Amino acid sequence: MNTWFSRSSGHSMVAALVLCQFCLAGVLAADATSRDAIMDDLAVSAGRQWPVWAAYRDIPTMRVVVGGAGQSDGGVAGTCPTQVVAHTDANFSGGSFIVQAGFAELESAACSYVVPAAAFPLRLDLTEMIFATSAATVQTTTKWSILVWEGTPATGTLRYTYSSDAKIIPHIVLPPGTSGVNVQFMIDPADPDQMYLNDNGSHTFSIGYRIDEHNNQTQNPCFVAPPSSSNAFPTTDVSGLAQGTQNWINAVNCGALGCPSGWKTFASWPTACRPTGDWVMRATYTPVNCAALQGACCVGTNCAIATQADCQSVGGLYRGDGTVCSSSICLPQGTNACCFASTGGCVNLSYQSCLSAGGAPGPEGSQCATYLCFPQGACCLPSGSCAGPISPEACALQGGNYQGNGTSCATTSCPLPQGAACFPNGFCLVMTQGDATAAGASWQGAGTTCADSNGNGTADLCEAQHPGDVNGDGAVNGQDLATLLAAWGASGGPADVNHDGIVNGSDLATVLSDWTG
Repeated sequence: MNTWFSRSSGHSMVAALVLCQFCLAGVLAADATSRDAIMDDLAVSAGRQWPVWAAYRDIPTMRVVVGGAGQSDGGVAGTCPTQVVAHTDANFSGGSFIVQAGFAELESAACSYVVPAAAFPLRLDLTEMIFATSAATVQTTTKWSILVWEGTPATGTLRYTYSSDAKIIPHIVLPPGTSGVNVQFMIDPADPDQMYLNDNGSHTFSIGYRIDEHNNQTQNPCFVAPPSSSNAFPTTDVSGLAQGTQNWINAVNCGALGCPSGWKTFASWPTACRPTGDWVMRATYTPVNCAALQGACCVGTNCAIATQADCQSVGGLYRGDGTVCSSSICLPQGTNACCFASTGGCVNLSYQSCLSAGGAPGPEGSQCATYLCFPQGACCLPSGSCAGPISPEACALQGGNYQGNGTSCATTSCPLPQGAACFPNGFCLVMTQGDATAAGASWQGAGTTCADSNGNGTADLCEAQHPGDVNGDGAVNGQDLATLLAAWGASGGPADVNHDGIVNGSDLATVLSDWTG
């Protein structure tokens, strides 16, 4: 295996904003409007991810070129046109980014890309992702891995994994201060063993970057974020989340009170956990086979070259034989529905005229006579309650399940949340809180499971423990008592040790009876 790697020189940052779970520092930015907008976005996501906003004049490139791993079985790419896919609109050479400073060791960031079936098998030529620091006080060294799947990270097949070792593949090393690097990874083009990917039926492939070891992760990341002054982190863009179902994160397990663990899309995460932008990541690929009579195929705003049949098989819009991908080819053509939020009205206009008039363009082929501009309906929330009528987008942002246009909460019965229930004999069963109480079991919270990670026959959440250990430090003492008294009368939370929905005398009795000193 051989390797080649280079890093070009960069320049100093021009602005930085730090936002953590406990504090908000000052901001220096020439564009106050942009700064305020970003601050608003960050303010609603200051939960699990501890975002940090920073702007960079130039982003250097760390290109890693290695020999193949002998895993290829896709063939040899011919003269097919190379394609670039990305969900972000960020500039990979420099600009503003949100540094996800709550990202812990062994967590992974990934993006899935749906491409025409005709693109498979394909050769993955290049992957890219921007990592950055903000006001680092030391030089940071980050051990990392690149992962490639056929399909999605959650359901697909992991085909390729390469990890940094400081010999063949360098670690990410950033100097003190605020800096970033575009980490590019590719197989030597002269090596016959390339990264070839086949279609598993989903017309999807995914790439991910994993932090294997931080420069300095001092404490449990479920309670204390890795110090932003001494670590590098993956970044998201500042323009808002565009592809909530195509951006993924594999989070560490912080229990019932943390964000969902394992591979989850941004759309499936609660608002408090979800990053507000798309990962600053992209991929370059080349189809292996080029068929005759191909043209531009638009899947949403993504464009790829495909046959008409293959384009239509993935719900794409075929632009004609011989057409090529361009910046405007996937924009709606002709006259379509144009929606105006200020009046609730609809007018048939061209795409550009609609934007110029302050409207929201409808999809290709839509007409006001049959197109619903502002759909609303009932939304079943994870708590079991119903919200609405609200839009499908607003429902998704709350992690809810949209019940359909025109539905109402008055006629909608939302399912109650379920979670692990521990019986006195250690048996575990997933059920609602009401059923758990009726059966004499201890309910562990919405979304919890009966997972048995150590294989001892008892669910992890039902193993013997100190129920009065409010802060989870392994002891029941004055700190737990102080936390409980501060939360007296609150609905739920860590101090609700018996999970009956309120912090009261029953919880106090549990803490005192479980006292360890």
